[in-house]
Amino acid sequence: MKVFDNKHIKNVAFVGAHRSGKTTLSETMLFEAGLIKRRGTVENQNTVSDYHDIEHQRGASVFATPLHTEWRNYKINIIDTPGLDDFIGEIMSSIRVADTIVTVINAKHGADIGTEIIWNYVDKYHKPTLFVINKIDSEKANFEASIESLKHMVGNSAVLVQYPKIIDGAQCIIDVLKMKCYKFGPDGGKPEKLQIPEVELEYANQLHNELVEKAAENDEELMELYFDKGTLNEAEMRKGIKLGMLNHDMFPVFCVSALKDMGTGRLMGFIDNVAPAAADLKPEQTIEGDLISPTIDADTSLFAFKTIYQPNLGQLAFFKVMSGEITTNDKLYNTRTGELETINQLFIMDGNEKHSVQKLTVGDIGATTKLKFTETNDTLSSKAENGTIKPIKFPQPRVLKSVKSAVTSEEEKLADALRKIHSQDLTVDIHYNTETKETIVGTQGELHLATLTWILENIYEVQPVFETPTIAYRETIQRSAKANYRHKKQSGGSGQFGQVHLKIEPYYEGMPEPEGFSIRGKEVVDLPWEGKLVFYNCIVGGVIDQRYLPSVMKGILEVMESGPLTDSYARDIRVMVYDGKMHAVDSNDISFKIAGAHAFKEAFLNANPKLLEPTELMTLRVPEAMVGNVMTELQSRRAIIQGIDTEAHYQILKCVIPSAELNNFSSQLRSITQGRATYSSKFEAYSAVPTHIQKQIVESKEAVTT
Repeated sequence: MKVFDNKHIKNVAFVGAHRSGKTTLSETMLFEAGLIKRRGTVENQNTVSDYHDIEHQRGASVFATPLHTEWRNYKINIIDTPGLDDFIGEIMSSIRVADTIVTVINAKHGADIGTEIIWNYVDKYHKPTLFVINKIDSEKANFEASIESLKHMVGNSAVLVQYPKIIDGAQCIIDVLKMKCYKFGPDGGKPEKLQIPEVELEYANQLHNELVEKAAENDEELMELYFDKGTLNEAEMRKGIKLGMLNHDMFPVFCVSALKDMGTGRLMGFIDNVAPAAADLKPEQTIEGDLISPTIDADTSLFAFKTIYQPNLGQLAFFKVMSGEITTNDKLYNTRTGELETINQLFIMDGNEKHSVQKLTVGDIGATTKLKFTETNDTLSSKAENGTIKPIKFPQPRVLKSVKSAVTSEEEKLADALRKIHSQDLTVDIHYNTETKETIVGTQGELHLATLTWILENIYEVQPVFETPTIAYRETIQRSAKANYRHKKQSGGSGQFGQVHLKIEPYYEGMPEPEGFSIRGKEVVDLPWEGKLVFYNCIVGGVIDQRYLPSVMKGILEVMESGPLTDSYARDIRVMVYDGKMHAVDSNDISFKIAGAHAFKEAFLNANPKLLEPTELMTLRVPEAMVGNVMTELQSRRAIIQGIDTEAHYQILKCVIPSAELNNFSSQLRSITQGRATYSSKFEAYSAVPTHIQKQIVESKEAVTT
């Protein structure tokens, strides 16, 4: 297979809302280039990119699928992505390695909410972007409304290169860059290339002049030419458009009917001749701060942007060659682990089809199998000391569930499957909560969770059970209390005896030492679950031998590990042991451990015990018109609003919300904002649970226990 240089390789990611036609456009481009003889359809489940069983069942893309085509001595690598932000990990990894983003818009819906959600990620990466208005031949297509919605989303940086028109009953596309009219037959295919009809010439010239002016703005030399001549030729316009795309302030707009193959060839020609290539982009930056130059004579660097597990083949790793070149049997270092990997095989992928190649050069996208140490986000380099390319930062999970196997004996099988899934999809978070003894799975939404369930059941053949995670509460006290306990056990011979008198108080940093006690010793214990136990030896007259006090404290700590209210960790308490009794023969460590534990538990229950709950500091990005509904929802979940800022057409809300109130929050937020609001959160602190809710929690715990 032919090897292309980095100026003749164009990597494009097709992104856009659900049902915008990305997969159909990908299929048509492969057909137009002659790489497939017959076009498949999503409905017939025979497209090149949607080849997974789950995609056939859902009738939509779930995974990002690399493809390739060749058009007029250029290689176009295409990554067809899902349209739902539940699968944002697939979309983000594709955007990360693409040189140009092709955002597909359904002409029936315009730049809708789904488009806006994905555009926010594209805009964040600042990648060169063009827009394609698809389905222009549909009865419900509204090109003008689509352009209006697009300009509302991105501003006047969206510039028309084409617009559709029905002329003499035929679907036509007026191209104002080439100033030609493409006339298509009823079944699409190769068009007639005509002069623009007289009736359209005034409007076409207006758009042409707008395109010329926008192209000239991106370069001083072009601007001077524009002032001198009053126009630019096609080559000069191409140069200006490319510069505008690289600056991320010019977004050319095309129109197609992917289903009828109308306008696809022209789009491919623009990608070849104008859209930026890997050689045009800025050098990649490493986490060490160095730059990786996208040239063939540099050290070889590969960036693994995606990995998938295939039951019969094992792991398949997709990568982009960031510098140098790679040939089969090359050995590269994983810069994260330091391990040496051998590239036994190289492939170019078209969906599920592998095409073996011997070499790939800088800028190209390929795949390999049987890597032992490499995961998504890893860098492979010809030198161990070379830098690690900055990883993709994936969003935190929005839905958290505990998971276990429906079959107890398959817990290890489930754990192994989850590890493999996480290594492939870093937006699936897996961790074990040692406190609640639950495996917690985080996903991007309910659909993402449903897909995870399908993969576990059908690929790994394990039956998962998902439940709401247990909230890890804390217990403390609100006032002081005294208690004493005598432990006495006689069973012939030496028995057990120990008596402890103690007082407990709420602890806070900087509080004065306790009054009314003769303090003989003090120990501050930093609890593993955060908070403190401050233990005072206030024994006078040797009523309890010094050697038994560590056992008293050990008994107290055991109670604090499983608090009296809900078996949760207790924290922030100080204890003064001030009296007791012992027996010369029967007293021992276990006796005082038991006595200390019982005395502490009794005092705890008399000290107005209080539950503390974990809270999250949450930041939400909400469209202005929807802020009221979101704030109502937050307040119903006991959130405390801390501040509101403005960002374009959005409001940035900051609040503190109890973790217990986050169940189904992601789904509800999506419902009331049509998916336009986003949020992130992180642990903030433990806060007191309202009394009526504490009562419900304690009663619920007691009911389970009994």
